[in-house]
Amino acid sequence: MVACLRDKLEQIRPSLAAASPSSQFRRRRSSLMAPGGHFGTAAVAVVVSLAVHVVLNCPIQPVPSPTPPSAAYPPNNLLQGLEKLGEGQLSGPEDVYVDAAAGGTLYTATRDGWLQRMQPNGTWERWRFVGGAGLLGIAPSADGSMLVCDAYKGLLRVEEGRVTILASTVEGSPIRFADAAIEASDGTIYFSDGSARFGFDRWVLDFMEASSTGRLLKYDPGTGKVSVVLDNLAFANGVALSRDETFIIVCESWRFRCSKLWLKGDKSGQAETFIENLPGSPDNIHLAPDGSFWIALIQLRSPWIDLVTRWTFTKRVASSFPALLDVLKETGKGAMVAQVSESGEIIRVLDDSKGKVINFITSVTEYDGNLFFGSLSTNFVGKISLDKVPQV
Repeated sequence: MVACLRDKLEQIRPSLAAASPSSQFRRRRSSLMAPGGHFGTAAVAVVVSLAVHVVLNCPIQPVPSPTPPSAAYPPNNLLQGLEKLGEGQLSGPEDVYVDAAAGGTLYTATRDGWLQRMQPNGTWERWRFVGGAGLLGIAPSADGSMLVCDAYKGLLRVEEGRVTILASTVEGSPIRFADAAIEASDGTIYFSDGSARFGFDRWVLDFMEASSTGRLLKYDPGTGKVSVVLDNLAFANGVALSRDETFIIVCESWRFRCSKLWLKGDKSGQAETFIENLPGSPDNIHLAPDGSFWIALIQLRSPWIDLVTRWTFTKRVASSFPALLDVLKETGKGAMVAQVSESGEIIRVLDDSKGKVINFITSVTEYDGNLFFGSLSTNFVGKISLDKVPQV
């Protein structure tokens, strides 16, 4: 009987082995992995689907990005000791202006469409309503009004009870991204148009594309004419006049540099590099009382950002998926500002290397021995004493 059972088992063993789950899995895996198998077919389908999606939905025409800056400064995290002004009352105060003639009254524009101000005693008030979410750079005008760059509308003049659009087009083309402005002593207004391709809500696409469509513009108050002063700028951002107004500086965010245009003297009309290889993307720039300049440096660096921006193909793929682009953008953490001499040399650097207290600083202004910081990512204006900030 036992021998008979043993013989029967030997006869059906091949069938049992073929029917076992592990054997079925091995055959299934071999089928999937084989050329032309289900896995290979699925992989090809995914690749084709991705390629079609990118072709149909990619909004950029990317070029190679500039080489990231090699200049490195050890983190000092001095910005983590700042004071928060108006915390909870402000929404993305991008730029800050302090009126010395009014005893240090501070002005900023916020995402709710208001120009807000802080009195010298520390109280805040909603000062002028402009409307919209695109209010960026602000600057005083000699007539007592405020110049405001509305990223969507253009260059504005804001007075009590009235908002006037000074410029929304230039030489037949729209001003798509009005960013920062400054008024010269003769009344001429210089202001930047960040990108001719993308507006404020899509600025990251301009960063990914890395094309140079930004412009420095000039508004003539006598004629109302707007003209292009400099073009082909890699995201034209902050603007500032030198103390004697012999030159003007415009920040080029995506090239990690600031350019200088001579307005007077033998070099009048000539452009040259003011400072390059900055340890971040320069945003707003403001003249300091001693003739130097303070520059906000956006930290758009991370291993993931560096990887994606290395090739135009990966730029196209990332830019075709808005959710992926948002996640990628959020990997760039940190805040930094630098003081630069009139000759273009870095004097001081302050940072919050991980963005623990303040992140994405967009402006820095000096007044009465203190620095004031604006940021699109905060609900406050930062303040720190220069006594706490050593020179490089």
